Amino acid sequence: MITLEKLIELPAFNRIVLAAGKEGVSRAVTGVNVTESLDWADFFRPNELIVTTGISMDGDPVKLLEMAKFALHRRAAGIVINTGPYIQEIPAAILDFADEHQFPVFQMPWECRVADFIKFTVQFLMTEQVEQTHAQQILNDLLFHPGMSHEQILNELSKLGFGEDADYGIIVCTKADEQQPDMLPFQQTIEEVFGNRYEQYLSSVYQDQIIYLVDRSKVRTPDIPFSKTAEKIQASILKRDMENLLVGMGNFYRQIPDIHKSYQEAKMVIQLAKRQAVPPICKYKEIGAYKIIMEVKDRKIIETFHDDMLENLYRYDELHETDYVHFLKIFLEEDGQTAKISRRAFIHRNTVLYKVKKIESILDVDLTRNFTKTNLLLAFMIEDILQ
Repeated sequence: MITLEKLIELPAFNRIVLAAGKEGVSRAVTGVNVTESLDWADFFRPNELIVTTGISMDGDPVKLLEMAKFALHRRAAGIVINTGPYIQEIPAAILDFADEHQFPVFQMPWECRVADFIKFTVQFLMTEQVEQTHAQQILNDLLFHPGMSHEQILNELSKLGFGEDADYGIIVCTKADEQQPDMLPFQQTIEEVFGNRYEQYLSSVYQDQIIYLVDRSKVRTPDIPFSKTAEKIQASILKRDMENLLVGMGNFYRQIPDIHKSYQEAKMVIQLAKRQAVPPICKYKEIGAYKIIMEVKDRKIIETFHDDMLENLYRYDELHETDYVHFLKIFLEEDGQTAKISRRAFIHRNTVLYKVKKIESILDVDLTRNFTKTNLLLAFMIEDILQ
């Protein structure tokens, strides 16, 4: 994804100043659009960089602010204001608006020709898009065409900025509801966060997955755990009224053949996270006892254990149309604490106590014993793996 941050770092931008909204420079930019009137604002496309001289606004700061607001509403990358005879200076209201909404506003002096700016920006975007398409193909070959020469892959990764000491890991992001929507808005939101954490990464969209290859040796914020990055992504998704996103990270490896293993681990985290209570796991090394279950070669062993622990409860629910299995999951997740279970299940404390006694009777167990609770948790974990 091409960001404003990459664009403004170029020498040709040295006379163009970021006036406000600097927290939004990680926004994606895919094109440029010159407009002089709000009448044309309906033609703004997401991720375009809007350029205006204000020639049709009669110096009215209100109209300029409305244009900025509409550009933000249409998810534009930012706005470049060409100051001169029509807009002598950027109004304070626009600067405040830009900072509040993290919407980049650039000031371009009149001496800079708009036509030159557009030509240079379009050329840069085209070149970057070709390079990113190539990088995406390298990642796809790495994950889905394992027969490729490891030496060739390593050489290509080196050209893309991954050093000899790279510590490779895969991160997978996907929709929680398993539908396949337009993944681009999600990708942009993710990479606004990733840009602050990773110096180098490759990305690719495959079906309903957004896949990232990252280098742990080039993390900008090594003291901040990845779970905090995942939380920031979730917060940004919810803030934009987008549907929930699951994030899974595989282990890190030095060798090229192991990158595909990291991808499989990240997918496993996603599958398990779909069945977990909030907050879900997000790293493979956090899946704990799941690793032990997956190493059991004789599937019949874990199936028998699961049935011994839970089959009677499933059968009772089916015969009597009750929800004791669901309640037991909540009971275990809340460590048997009556008050928390009551709030989460929206039932009275006395009902909680009644259901606990009923489950103990059906399964012939004592739910006050830690050993019993551990076995039941393990049975549900086996269920997660089997399903």
